[in-house]
Amino acid sequence: MAAPGTTGGGDRRLVPAGGSSGRTHQEHVEPSGRTSVRLVSRNAFRPAGVGEAGRSVQLLEQRWLNLAALRLPDFRDECHGAGDAGAVGESDEELLREATVAATDIVIASPLYWYSVSAHTKRYRDYWSKWLRTPGPDFRAKMAGRTLWGVTAMAHAGEGAAEPLVLTLHHTAAYLGMRFGGVLLGHGTRPGQVLADEDAVLRAKTFFTQSPPQARFPWAS
Repeated sequence: MAAPGTTGGGDRRLVPAGGSSGRTHQEHVEPSGRTSVRLVSRNAFRPAGVGEAGRSVQLLEQRWLNLAALRLPDFRDECHGAGDAGAVGESDEELLREATVAATDIVIASPLYWYSVSAHTKRYRDYWSKWLRTPGPDFRAKMAGRTLWGVTAMAHAGEGAAEPLVLTLHHTAAYLGMRFGGVLLGHGTRPGQVLADEDAVLRAKTFFTQSPPQARFPWAS
């Protein structure tokens, strides 16, 4: 079995976290909105397949999380306050934390909003700051070695417009000692329209079979 987060042979637990601010389904485990989540579900994994350089890829579990439908309070940064980060378990926070630390691969699926991730996605990542300070199992140690991926839909023709989103996810991975698989970019402005982007659909078929490198800050020696 491969080490957590690697894309060599072995079982993988994929958690796509959908952050669209569009209309959502009632269940928090269903994908929604105009992002490329459907593209991921259709093309990213098969029950068993062959990855880059013939490596076997076995998807053990794929658990969808709709960040817009989760009952999650707005994040309050209390790192400089008198109290601690607060108890884990309020609303759906514990569900989200457990799914995050159990995954070998976390996929941030967010449309491009103001050249970065959506508000729901930003709130999810803000909670990572809280979990870094929460008493109990070491969140940083659990995340190290796992892989962070991105999937986004955008209206811009030039993919350079998504560079701030890419850097946000890359630097998040670097901070936690994770691998970074890059961002799968698709073009579309309406639900399902991204599936008409033939280049994106083609890239999706092999996107998750690559061996992602360890994320490192560009200024690190």
